[in-house]
Amino acid sequence: MKLGRDFFSRDCLEVAPELVGKIIARKLSDGTVIRVRITETEAYRGEEDKACHASKGRTPRTELLYGESGVIYVYLCYGMHWLMNVITGEKDIPQGVLIRAGEGYNGPAKLTKRLMINKEQNGTYIYDNDSVWIEDDGYKPYIETAKRVGIDYAGEYWRDIEWRFIDGSKEVKK
Repeated sequence: MKLGRDFFSRDCLEVAPELVGKIIARKLSDGTVIRVRITETEAYRGEEDKACHASKGRTPRTELLYGESGVIYVYLCYGMHWLMNVITGEKDIPQGVLIRAGEGYNGPAKLTKRLMINKEQNGTYIYDNDSVWIEDDGYKPYIETAKRVGIDYAGEYWRDIEWRFIDGSKEVKK
């Protein structure tokens, strides 16, 4: 079953752990559909979260974070890797969930590369999209939490908060 808008219209701290175990699907131009089970996510929550792109306020780059839930937010990391997030929560309250890893792809850049996700998907709705969507096949993983990765710049409190959600049901590479 394809996830609808209501799924994403909740706080990122509810959505992020519930996305773990879901299937992210990508339909390519030749009709091929690639499906990967999500094994790890990270939550980014509001201007107060020093690791969230919105921590510096509203800018052209962060405008999507302030928009409607269920919008795909893709950005370039280190000038070479596309990373994919989904906006959650209420409009004008910036937050989102980074899709951090999938089965066989132990990093957000490896996952987006496999799914061929790039800036073309930025700003599209994940629940009303024939190119990228998320499915629920009923799998319910055991969720472990951990510190978010690569955000030392955010300070000790925000670096150490356990807003990373991992499928602990299987042998998942961290």
